[in-house]
Amino acid sequence: MIDGTHDPELKSWVETANPADCEFPIQNLPYGTFRRATAGEREERSRLGVAIGDQVLDVSEAFGIESMQAVMAMLPEARKQLRHRVSGFLARYSRGAEAFLMPLSEIELLLPCRIGDYTDFYASLDHATNVGRMFRPDKPLLPNYKWVPIAYHGRSSSIVVSGTAVRRPWGQTVQNPAAPPVYAPTKRLDYEVEVGGFLGPCSRMGTPVPIQEAEEHLFGVCLLNDWSARDIQAWEYQPLGPFLAKNFATSISPWVVTREALQPFRGAVPPRPEGDPDPLSYLRAAEGAYRITLEAWLRSAKMKQAVRVSRSHFERLYWTLGQMIAHHTSNGCPIRSGDLIGSGTVSGPEKENRGCLLEMTARGEEPVELPTGEKRTFLEDGDEVILRGWCDAPGYRRIGLGECRGVVG
Repeated sequence: MIDGTHDPELKSWVETANPADCEFPIQNLPYGTFRRATAGEREERSRLGVAIGDQVLDVSEAFGIESMQAVMAMLPEARKQLRHRVSGFLARYSRGAEAFLMPLSEIELLLPCRIGDYTDFYASLDHATNVGRMFRPDKPLLPNYKWVPIAYHGRSSSIVVSGTAVRRPWGQTVQNPAAPPVYAPTKRLDYEVEVGGFLGPCSRMGTPVPIQEAEEHLFGVCLLNDWSARDIQAWEYQPLGPFLAKNFATSISPWVVTREALQPFRGAVPPRPEGDPDPLSYLRAAEGAYRITLEAWLRSAKMKQAVRVSRSHFERLYWTLGQMIAHHTSNGCPIRSGDLIGSGTVSGPEKENRGCLLEMTARGEEPVELPTGEKRTFLEDGDEVILRGWCDAPGYRRIGLGECRGVVG
């Protein structure tokens, strides 16, 4: 699947796409949904676009494709052909082509598509182990973790695009074990560094998707922050798992980097640690995870610039996106174009790799100190969390996933 559209020497007539540090070079071509927003006016119509440098190509006007859902529903070969058409349009200038471009500064980015269903996994062994040690020091992992991709069904109605303020949620918490719970705002608001996977062609109800075909149903990826209220979560999660502690807000980045763009950054299937069970036959993946570097940045209301608080690596996940899709459909559950799955918090073995404050501060016992001298165990009002991500590999152009921002308001 690596072809001329991935050629590191390929250039665009859109000059801002050519510098080495550009997030959206011609080798990337992520899709997004936008509307014009100039001179304080917004048009009602939403459009399908492709990011290129500091511009957006209006795909709806240039190619007559009205929505992201239409592209997501395409079979892989049709999507590949469309990628070639867009790449060719941006590589070889034709008279009047600039009429289909708009500066990113003059548009409003929306949610990429209608999101019908949202499922969040728990696929990082490092995250599961780090959190498990806080509650079960001797046996941090539950017996099923290395056998089955764990997940919960989230709430698609509270998924918001990057830049949307996040309200501190209220819920039941236990402040005194000897007293009844109280209904109050969470005091332990947290972020989670994740990758979101948008699903493409539908599957039929009652028909599992084989592992060999699972990633044909993956359209692309984005950044995802599954905001969490840890004190509400601690009280409500047993016996049925996350509920109000998770479904108040999930932020995603507006640009979806396609599976086709990600191919140069595909890793081999890492060997399981010695003593771990082999996946069951329906989960035996032929390919590994994508090499995506992820960072979390934090800015308090007193800070002018955000500071990086963690860096982690997507390829360390114990379960791949393909395995998640295969497992999700293994009981006959159908998927639809525009469904979203989350990877779960992406963490690593070192403290600097930990993808949430719950891990990083050891449940609040080891505060993070900011350049202003402020300390954080969990998020305060006015804090802004910024997720960033990119892919790079020798011999290929680096491509970016953009940003996923949210201010606690």
